[in-house]
Amino acid sequence: MNSFENRRVLLVDDMPTIHADFRKILAPESGAASALEAAKAALFGDEVTEAAEPFELDSAYQGQEGLARVEEALAQGRPYAVAFVDMRMPPGWDGVETVERLWQADPRLQVVFCTAYSDASWEEVLQRLDTRDRLVILKKPFDNIEVSQLANALAAKWQATQQASAHIDQLEAAVAARTAQLTQSNAALQAEIAERKQLETQLVQSQILASIGQLAAGVAHEINNPIGYVFANHGTLGTYQEQLFELLSAYRLAEAKLPANLAASLAALREKVGLDYLHDDMPALIQESREGLMRVRQIVQDLKDFSRVDAGQEWQRVDLHAGIESTLNLVAGEVQPRAELLREFGRLPDIDCMPSQINQVVLNLVVNAAQAMADGARGTITLRTGCEGDTQVWLEVADTGCGIPQELLGRIFEPFYTTRPVGQGRGLGLSLSYGIVQKHGGRIDVRSQVGSGTTFRVTLPARRA
Repeated sequence: MNSFENRRVLLVDDMPTIHADFRKILAPESGAASALEAAKAALFGDEVTEAAEPFELDSAYQGQEGLARVEEALAQGRPYAVAFVDMRMPPGWDGVETVERLWQADPRLQVVFCTAYSDASWEEVLQRLDTRDRLVILKKPFDNIEVSQLANALAAKWQATQQASAHIDQLEAAVAARTAQLTQSNAALQAEIAERKQLETQLVQSQILASIGQLAAGVAHEINNPIGYVFANHGTLGTYQEQLFELLSAYRLAEAKLPANLAASLAALREKVGLDYLHDDMPALIQESREGLMRVRQIVQDLKDFSRVDAGQEWQRVDLHAGIESTLNLVAGEVQPRAELLREFGRLPDIDCMPSQINQVVLNLVVNAAQAMADGARGTITLRTGCEGDTQVWLEVADTGCGIPQELLGRIFEPFYTTRPVGQGRGLGLSLSYGIVQKHGGRIDVRSQVGSGTTFRVTLPARRA
């Protein structure tokens, strides 16, 4: 049996004889129906056909009772497919009001008006009910075949309507599921596109820094040689200066034994060249020159470290927290006047790394964070650590300093690029840190907002590849 088949019929009429007639037509006793079919076949010479399935007929004698029947059927999950409603049922509701109430309870109900046409005009009924697709007029007196055909046709229509509605619901559910799937796929695609763009940006930056690293290595090599012999000559020049001053001191002691005119000439010459001033100024000049050479040598060394950050280092398995603490001890004197140091450490496994280089990264990030504080305003530097699964660990250095404009974030890892005033930084700390992290197979990310501060996040593999 079809799950949508429904042969339940409700008759609402105030005449008991009408109910009896409908029951003979729509719900005859099975034995009487079979006997009638057999007599008909014998009389007219027809074949005996299987009797049609009878309807399940319920009766109501007033509109209020009919509404109660419909509501009860709906509550039981056994709605009526068709209702035959008389137009006049005094003293209660008339047929039009009854149908209005029935449709409010069950909009799917198919209705047949039983009327003699003189009760009310068809136009008035349609104007009041404003529904044509669920309403049929049955003229009194009615024919048995007409009642049977109407009941079968409207029951079939009810079934087709429910099947169509169920099919539409299935289609809507399928469309909703497909839409959700497409939405999810689109979100995944957008995430993949964003990740690809980020990876492309990182790749371009890595390639740029690799090229800069090669250039830096060449420049460091070319500068290192002349700096070496200039530094050596500078040391020799210092020795010559000391010897020359010693000789001049001896000459000055011998002036007393010279003839007066010669001694006076030497004294005038000494005043002319400012020998006493030279004696005091030359050592300072040589010392300043030596400090300048030392600064150039350090820059060259930083360039070499940037281009070959793993030279002369050995990998070890270490506690990252221990390295952080030792580094913070080194920079405490520079950081404490500028910022308060906070620690938010998670549980970390020991990691494979070159400890001195990772410590250098921590030092550079913490010093940069301290220098980012506004003049005269003491801020906060927070160090956080944690894990990404079992394969990676991360370290964050977050400050409450001045922040970095978005348009400059793409350049902060370039060698010699610095946001500090000229002379207050060489611009190699972040580039050196970037190179160290790359050599360890990790990555370094930054997020910043002007006026709110900057956060650097270093992610490292827990084990060496």
